[in-house]
Amino acid sequence: MSDAAALDNEATVGTVEKSGEYVVVARRYRPKTFTELVGQNQVAQALRNAILTNRVGHAYLFTGARGVGKTSTARIFAKCLNCVDGPTTEPCGECDSCQGIASGDDVDVLEIDGASNRGIENIRELRSNVNIRPSRAHFKIYIIDEVHMLSREAFNALLKTLEEPPEHVKFIFCTTEANKIPITVLSRCQRYDFAPVASDEILDRLRLIVKTEGREAEDAALYLLARRAGGSMRDSQSLLEQLLSFCGNRVTEQDVHSMLGTAQSGRLANIADSLIQRQAAQALAELDAAVREGVDVGQLAEQLLGYFRDMMTAVVGCDADLLLHAAAADHGKLAETGQQFGLETLLAAVQILDQTIARMRQTTQVRTLVEMALVRICQLERLDDLSKMIAQFQAGGSTRSTAGDRPTRKPTPATPAQIPEKKKEPLTDSSSGGSKDVPEEQGLAEVVVSEPSAEENTAEITSGWTPAEAEACYLQAIGKIGGIITDFAGDFESTAIPAPNVLVVRLKARYNKDWCERADVKRKLEQTLSHLAGRSIRIDFVVNEETSPQRPPRRPSSRNQVQKMREIERHPLVQEAVELFEAEIVHVDGPREA
Repeated sequence: MSDAAALDNEATVGTVEKSGEYVVVARRYRPKTFTELVGQNQVAQALRNAILTNRVGHAYLFTGARGVGKTSTARIFAKCLNCVDGPTTEPCGECDSCQGIASGDDVDVLEIDGASNRGIENIRELRSNVNIRPSRAHFKIYIIDEVHMLSREAFNALLKTLEEPPEHVKFIFCTTEANKIPITVLSRCQRYDFAPVASDEILDRLRLIVKTEGREAEDAALYLLARRAGGSMRDSQSLLEQLLSFCGNRVTEQDVHSMLGTAQSGRLANIADSLIQRQAAQALAELDAAVREGVDVGQLAEQLLGYFRDMMTAVVGCDADLLLHAAAADHGKLAETGQQFGLETLLAAVQILDQTIARMRQTTQVRTLVEMALVRICQLERLDDLSKMIAQFQAGGSTRSTAGDRPTRKPTPATPAQIPEKKKEPLTDSSSGGSKDVPEEQGLAEVVVSEPSAEENTAEITSGWTPAEAEACYLQAIGKIGGIITDFAGDFESTAIPAPNVLVVRLKARYNKDWCERADVKRKLEQTLSHLAGRSIRIDFVVNEETSPQRPPRRPSSRNQVQKMREIERHPLVQEAVELFEAEIVHVDGPREA
């Protein structure tokens, strides 16, 4: 059907409504045939073929997002089946059956709201009526909208009828949440998934409606509505109707922004430029100017998230067709701006905005949260260089940082004097309350226990801490923990700072790394270091695989010693000490002299 023919058809839609009663745009311009159905060509073609080949099923399930044409398609299909000329792929639209289905008054096509008729008694009534033949049409058709709202008992009562209905009965189920429908029902239906309507198709439909209504609108304004609808034709038509009531004879882009409380694309570009240049004050000034223009802060945050999303697609090399929020003409500028920002930094900014939007639902201080997000984005370093720095560090090369042009000095290795001495405590028999040595003939298992450091001075480390300060803080942390953690974590070659809150420790041996990366050990190290640093710190352990020595195996000199070692390790006092002090058996000494 040509645009002119479709326009003539739509212009006569309002004449069939009751005189003096206003009908909303979404109802007046609801598609009447498969030809008018927008954005669901695959569904329309499949249903046409089913009619032409006489393979019409007894139960159909239409699923998809809101406003994409599920109920409209169900009505069109019902008209195709019950038209006086039917079954046909082109219903006449003039017979009593077509007219009754279009208005929702046909006695043989029953539209049921699943949310209001979800009980088992409603389904029992339906089952008792399905055997009654249609009064004037070919089929009795039940269209159940939001079918997922039916109760479990109602679904169970419907199963038998759904599997073997009478020849004159057809079921059409519509839902936005197919995952809530029992699999026993799904297996008895032909399922059709309705895709979101493309923005260009929505735009063409809005142009048609505006022309039919005798109004004028800028393409940029209608394009904003099409993108705002998010693939829902009904949402776009509802927004258009609101806009037609909001403004005069001509709809402009500024009218759309004023009605929706959104910022213009130029304002978004200015905020993005301020963030990329790390100009926090300028970004906050742009935010304030947008608020003074009537822009909603929450809407602005979502717009900025969408802007960065489009920038991300441009940076990774996607075409302009994949832009969801920005205009296709801005694709080049988005790619250029994104390259300046860096992909990794851009992803971090998207995460910050996403977390901010999630938190905005739980507070009234929306503007403060958005301002904090903008400032945090301005504080991001160029994270794209991080992977290069880590690769250089692992290769043993220079780790001069390009983030903020701050050079990184090579830290000095830890000295034994900087690591607190281990303290050995006698094992205590909890039953007697006193100290008790392991029997002489069995020897003694040494359990390393830590004693809290007397120094409670915390390192005052800012976000720009130097390698020397970081290493000193790390030494203080492992000294504060003590015990076997000091042995393994203190046996390192160097430290480095690839990011403000990350400390990379190069250990001397692979078995040191394996032990330090145990969940409890690493958590204890990070908690202690974070406490001393005054903020959350992550520790990454690395080791040079080429020069890393393998852990020397424990080699007892005789089978006797092996048996004795196992007996000592299984001794109740040794096991109690290991559990009490969260210690580990390092080695076994020989028996002590009396």
